[in-house]
Amino acid sequence: MVYILLGEGFEEAEALVTADVLRRAEVPVSLTGIGGDFVAGSHGITVKTDVTVESVSLSGGDMVVLPGGLGGVASMEGSGPAMALIRQAAENPEIWLAAICAAPTLLARAGLLPQGVPCVCYPGMEGELEQAGARPQMDKAVVVHNRLVTSQAPGTAFDFALALAELLAGIPAACRLHSDLHYGA
Repeated sequence: MVYILLGEGFEEAEALVTADVLRRAEVPVSLTGIGGDFVAGSHGITVKTDVTVESVSLSGGDMVVLPGGLGGVASMEGSGPAMALIRQAAENPEIWLAAICAAPTLLARAGLLPQGVPCVCYPGMEGELEQAGARPQMDKAVVVHNRLVTSQAPGTAFDFALALAELLAGIPAACRLHSDLHYGA
C-alpha cells in the first residue's frame, strides 16, 4: 500500500498526480489525512481522504509519500502521528519513503536523511539538505537511492509518479503508463 500524507496546505499536483498515476498502474494507494477526513491543499482544492494517519499500520513493501507545499510540510511536522509514521518508514529497510518539493527538507530537519545520501528538493532549499549531511543533486528531477525517492517540485510530479510506478509495478507498467499518458509526447 502507498500512503500519501495530506496535511492542510499540501501541494495538490504532487499528491494527486502521484495518486492517479499509481492507481493507473494498479498500485493500491491511500490518501491519508492529517487532522481530518477532508484536507484543503495549498490552492484551495479540498480532498476527501481514504484513511487517517492514526489508522495506518505499515508493513514490508509499503510506501509513505510526502507531498510538498509549505503548509502541508508544516502540518506533517506538527503532527505526532504523522512524524511517527515517517520515522517508521525512514528506519525500516522494507518500507519505501518518497518526498517531493519541500518535503525532503522535513526529512533533513528530522535527522532522517542518511549521511551523504543523494537527493533533491525544491530549488533554493537544498541548503537544508546539505546542512543535514545529504548530497543534493539538483540537476535531476528525481533521485532514487536505496528505498528513498526524492523529487524537485510540482513540475516534476509526473517524473516522480512514473518513477514510483516503475519501482512498485515494474518497468513494463511504467512504460505503458508513459505511453498511455502521452507523457513527453
